Amino acid sequence: MSSCIFAPQSIKMQTQNNSEEFYTKLKAQLYETSSWPSAYLFKFIVTSDQNKIDKIESVFDNMGAVINSTASKKGTYVSVSINVVMDNPEKVIEKYQQISSEVEGVISL
Repeated sequence: MSSCIFAPQSIKMQTQNNSEEFYTKLKAQLYETSSWPSAYLFKFIVTSDQNKIDKIESVFDNMGAVINSTASKKGTYVSVSINVVMDNPEKVIEKYQQISSEVEGVISL
């Protein structure tokens, strides 16, 4: 198993077509840069709302994920980093899409 600590730049998209295009490119990049299964680093930014943080963390329950949260200097935002072994790029994209649909205002990095 190789290690891929790869976090794409920004997944926050404006339209459905842009999202589909982005995820297609991301999937290709992930296949090119790693062998699977592989460790993957997810990063999210949300407002300091514990419900939102809990929702993000719950998506990775029972996966052996290492989760770290860091509050911004003023405490307005929280960065949530999740390091977890993923089976393939499709599973990575599924997690991004699940978080995006369940957590309002999340920014994926």
